[in-house]
Amino acid sequence: MRLLSTRSDHGTRSTVHHPVFARWYARVSAGAETRLGMAGVRERLLAGLSGRVIEIGAGNGLNFRHYPATVAEVVAIEPEPLLRRLALQAALRAQVPVDVAPGAAEALPVKSEAFDAAVLSLVLCSVRDVGRALGEVRRVLRPGGELRFFEHGRGGGRAMRLTQQALDRTLWPVLSGGCHLSRDPVAAVRAAGFELGPHRRLLLPENGPVLPASYCALGVAWRPDEPDEPDAR
Repeated sequence: MRLLSTRSDHGTRSTVHHPVFARWYARVSAGAETRLGMAGVRERLLAGLSGRVIEIGAGNGLNFRHYPATVAEVVAIEPEPLLRRLALQAALRAQVPVDVAPGAAEALPVKSEAFDAAVLSLVLCSVRDVGRALGEVRRVLRPGGELRFFEHGRGGGRAMRLTQQALDRTLWPVLSGGCHLSRDPVAAVRAAGFELGPHRRLLLPENGPVLPASYCALGVAWRPDEPDEPDAR
């Protein structure tokens, strides 16, 4: 049976609400699937996954159609109401069961050690507390569970990095739904206690102009086999 969320947004107060950015993102991200090669990146990000998967910051659900049939269930967390409604529509078209739910990356509404894998796709740039969000990812993964990540962040030479920092201190987060350009996702994953596996840096677009948001990282990490301290949730 398909596990689709029957939750309603009615009466739910979201701590993330970027309606203008969400509408813009929904339009631009759909075009980027072919124009920027994002569909191929999503295929590489999700290839080989299996079992129960949690996707944090699912946006408008563009990853859903790329999950392999070996995935038993996807629980997709998305805090922004408009993007969550679009993700619910995408879940209906997915080839694997997808349950879309509201929630924040820093306080995931799921039990500890409940998932075989977690997916972070262009989300660490906009969470309010990167360390806390990754701590939550580690909490909900079983020991030895896998983290797949595709994130943009710090990159380029000194001039580009100064530009990224300047944009982060001024209008970029306001205009881009809380996004930051100068965070280092790979370093953050390592600092959160994950065992970093194969990963690579890439530029998007690959054959276009290099922009402050072009510097990306695609890779895998694992939660160590030792269980964390018991959690009350």
